[in-house]
Amino acid sequence: MIEIEEKLRLRRGKPNDSEALTWYQNQEVVYLVDGVRESYSLEKLQRMYAYLDQVGELYTIEVQEETDWKAIGDVTFSQNDLPIVIGDSAYRGQGLGKKIVQALVAEAKKRGYSALHVREIYKGNYASQKCFTACGFEIQRETEKGYSYRRDL
Repeated sequence: MIEIEEKLRLRRGKPNDSEALTWYQNQEVVYLVDGVRESYSLEKLQRMYAYLDQVGELYTIEVQEETDWKAIGDVTFSQNDLPIVIGDSAYRGQGLGKKIVQALVAEAKKRGYSALHVREIYKGNYASQKCFTACGFEIQRETEKGYSYRRDL
């Protein structure tokens, strides 16, 4: 568990978490993540989560509502990539992504990492580009569909 603030935390995710399926059936969300407008099946979501949990630490992003915690997205913590999705549209545009990325940068520093990388952010995903650049990431190079980023620590 990574506590970001009183009502925002990262809970270790599991490859069989299915609460995210509705986010990944939203074609706009999938477009920002994969660059295609094709909804995920439960099997595809579970394969993706299993892969992300192998290459890094898969987390479910949760916010506290009243007395319960609600899953609103996911993020994977890895030196080589930091894929993040705020799947619940009601929580986009509130600066949560920036708080999460800042918390992961702090965690990376604690672990002694020298840098963090983002493999690719698609050219049309302006919110994600803005989030990562606001957290000190710089464009490393142009990719086929966007840009890769790096933050030295």
